[in-house]
Parts: sequence; structure tokens; C-alpha cells
Amino acid sequence: MHGTITNDNDMKNYRHIFALALALIAGISLSAQTRIHVKDAEANGQIIPKEIYGQFSEHLGSCIYGGLWVGKDSSIPNKDGYRLDVLNALKELQVPVMRWPGGCFADDYHWMDGIGPVSKRAKISNNNWGGTLEDNSFGTHEFLNLCELLDCEPYISGNVGSGTPEELAKWVEYMTSSSHSTVAEMRRENGRDEPWKVKFLGIGNEAWGCGGNMTPEYYSNLFRRYTTYTRDYNGNRLYKIASGASDTDYNWTEVCMQNIGDKMDAIAVHYYTCMTWTGSKGSATNFTDQEYYRALGRAVAIEPCIQKHIAIMDKYDPECKVDLLVDEWGTWWDVEPGTDPGHLFQQNTMRDAIVAAVSLDIFHKYTRRIKMANIAQVVNVLQSMILTRDDQMVLTPTYHVFEMYKVHQDAEFIPVDYSTSEIANSDKGPVPSLSATASRKGDVVNVDITNIDLKNDQEVLLTWDDLGKVRKRDVSARILTSKKITDCNEFGKKAKVAPEAFKDFKVTDDGIELKVPAMSIIAIEIK
Repeated sequence: MHGTITNDNDMKNYRHIFALALALIAGISLSAQTRIHVKDAEANGQIIPKEIYGQFSEHLGSCIYGGLWVGKDSSIPNKDGYRLDVLNALKELQVPVMRWPGGCFADDYHWMDGIGPVSKRAKISNNNWGGTLEDNSFGTHEFLNLCELLDCEPYISGNVGSGTPEELAKWVEYMTSSSHSTVAEMRRENGRDEPWKVKFLGIGNEAWGCGGNMTPEYYSNLFRRYTTYTRDYNGNRLYKIASGASDTDYNWTEVCMQNIGDKMDAIAVHYYTCMTWTGSKGSATNFTDQEYYRALGRAVAIEPCIQKHIAIMDKYDPECKVDLLVDEWGTWWDVEPGTDPGHLFQQNTMRDAIVAAVSLDIFHKYTRRIKMANIAQVVNVLQSMILTRDDQMVLTPTYHVFEMYKVHQDAEFIPVDYSTSEIANSDKGPVPSLSATASRKGDVVNVDITNIDLKNDQEVLLTWDDLGKVRKRDVSARILTSKKITDCNEFGKKAKVAPEAFKDFKVTDDGIELKVPAMSIIAIEIK
């Protein structure tokens, strides 16, 4: 009879319907299990370049002075003027490449101002960033020696906006020539006998804006001129980088690919996650759930942006001789109250960590073209790794993402397959609930899973093609999360956002079952 329970199956169905009804009444969200499949059988040798984890240091606010550099006479513990706490923290990240001296500052920077006895170096006004007095005590020697201490590649941004081809040519000679030319002898007189190795050379920065307000046609002709006179010395081969587009300016990429072609090794693109370029960009720490999803929508929108730039490059360069570099990226919020608006000092929350993880997941997928990325910036500016105040130092949530993800440097990219629901819609498009990436180095596979959802945990089954049977003792995991998405790490207080061991997973014959908490990032290592 209709409505009558006649067998065990009816009873099971009744209980299931009753449970669903109770859950709905109680307001409980029942989430289905999401399957994330690591397609290790389809890995094809594509490497995630370590330079994807590059950093960016500009003469801006306290990025250099008080951040990386305090001087040899400072009471703050230092090694030859470099802050020891910051230096050691950056060593832990295994920084692969550092971009310097800008940014906008690069096209106002004349390298001769920053060499020789510090007392005799030129003092200038930093007109791009608050009119701060720049004493040039941190110059070419200080930067290149820092890179040696960090065991990372220097990336020099050359002055095209207010400089000359001769000036940039002589700077390259000063840094890399072992000859006895006047310029090379000047380097020796300033304390450096052997030349440095300098691979990455940017021919200007943001030539469409603060680097000269140029058209792409004019800039591409300038690039051809400058690259003619920046020469290789003593086996040091320069990798020359064209100033590229601001996010979706596809015409800039088109014109440069047409006019420069393979005379450049790479072209850059800059992409920032911010609310608006006019007026308030929103608070770094005091934001609503809606503003969070809006920011994440802008972060994930970098993927179609990258796809379109790559499509243009493929049209002119199907053999991939020219690389794409995302040499400025990250979040950009309003400065902290009470700080100089020209110094771009902002706090860094769990929101920034999730933006970082999602962005890196995207970069991993496109390393056929993308060979470097440089988050802006390394200390005290925008989405930084580290904050300093006097002798205090704070590691930001973004720092911890880079530390957790460093296992992917120079590892083999493994495609991952998963379907994810859409949890919000932003002005840039839909926001997925989940992001994931995977790589292999030797016998170790690393998988990172980010739950973007602010409210709901996600039940995940992690599977793979043919890694074989995995035992629980072969699996370890860490989690980065916090109680609130606005949580940040503050001076003089216990860190609210820091990685912890994650044990809430089960290894079964089907794979690894785990519950990924809301607004969290989990790093899984499978040996």
C-alpha cells in the first residue's frame, strides 16, 4: 500500500529521507564527496620551474631599508648589513630568483648613484613612492651579494624610461665583465674582483605606465635598440625580458610579439588582485564575505588572462622560444591606517594565503610558457612574505604558503582532475569551491588542496592512476587555516595563522579520504 513500509529497503529509504529532513531543519549542509584524481600516468616530464616562486624587492617603503637591509652599524642583528632574521627566513623559503630595483623605481634608477663609498653616494627623492629620501646605501654590490647569500638568481630591471642604452650597457659590463676596461676596473676598486653572474635582465618596467607612458609600437623599437647594446661577457648569457602588458592588455603582447619576436627571451605580464584602481581598494583585514569572494573571483580570473596572452604568443611563436613571465602579481589593498600611503604597507590575512595558493595552482598548469613569477613584494610591501617593525619580524600567511609549496620547485607537474561547485559569482566571473595541484620529485608525490569555501568543509577522496598501494605511514600532511578569514599575524603576539600537522585522513583501498576544513590549505606528501 502507498505510504506503508513493507521491506528492509523501504525502511532504509525512509531512514535516509528522515535524516535528510532533519538535516535541512537543523540547517546542516550535507556535502557530497569530491574526488580529486592525480593523473600520474599522464605526467609528461613538464617541469614546474623553481623561478615560479620568485620574489620582488623594490626601493619602496621599508622593503629594502628596515626590511632586507639595516646597515652594518645597526643594533638589529645583521650579517654585513643584512637583517639576520629576514635573511634566515628567506633561506628557509629557498628563494630561486629576486627582482630588483623595481618596479616603477627602476626607470628612475641610475646605477652609478649606488656604487662606491656609501658616504659619497647620491641622495635622491623617491618620486614614485612618497618622495622618501633615498640615500642609495643599498646598491648594485649590496643586491648582488644578497643574492649570493640566498643562493638565488638576480633579476635586474634596467632603466629605459629615463636612462640610455649606454647607461644600461655599462651597468651590464660593470656587473659581468672580467676585462680590464675602465668600467670593470671601477668594480674592482669598489671591492669586487670577480664579476657576478647575472642571467635575468629586464629591458624597462611597465613601459605603458610609470616606465615612460609608451605605446607598444614605440617600446618594441626601443627594446630592439637596447638589446643590441646589452652584451654577454665571459660566458654570462643574458636572458632579456620585455616589459609586458598590464593584465588584459592583449594588444601590447600582440604588438611586441610582432615587432620584437625572438629577439627577446621573454615578455612579462603584471596582474594584481585588487578591488579597484580608483579610490579605496578595500581594507586588508576588515572585509566582508562578499568582498572575500569578489577578491577570489579576481584571483582566479588570472587563468583566462594567461590563456589569452599564451594564445597570442602561440600564433607568432608556435615553438615556444619566447617565455611568459608573471613578474608582478599578488594582492593590493589599502595601506594600514597611520602609515605612509606611498609606502604600500598592508597586513596579510588568511585571504591572502588562499589567493597565493590558488594563483600558484594556476601557474603550475601553464609552465609550457610561464617560466617565472615574482610576487609583489618580499618584505613590508603589498602581499609580502615578511613584515618587520624595528627589531621585530612577522611571517605572514603568504610566507607559509610559499614554504608549504616549495616542494614543487623543479618538480614534475602532474595533472589533477576534479569537479568543483561554484560557490559565488564575482564581477570577474565564478568562484570555485576548491583548487588543487600536484607534482612529483623522485619517489615523492606532493598534492595541495585548497578549500576556498568560507563556511563548508569538503569531503575529499584523493585517488591516482598507478602509484600502487599506499600505506598510511607513507602519507603525511600539514594544514594552514585559521578561525576567521580576516586573521593575520601581528607583532608581539602568537601567530594566528601557521602550518600544523594534519591527521584527519584515512588511507583506504580506494585512496585517501580526508575532510578539508573551510578556508584551509592542505599539503599532502605521499612517499
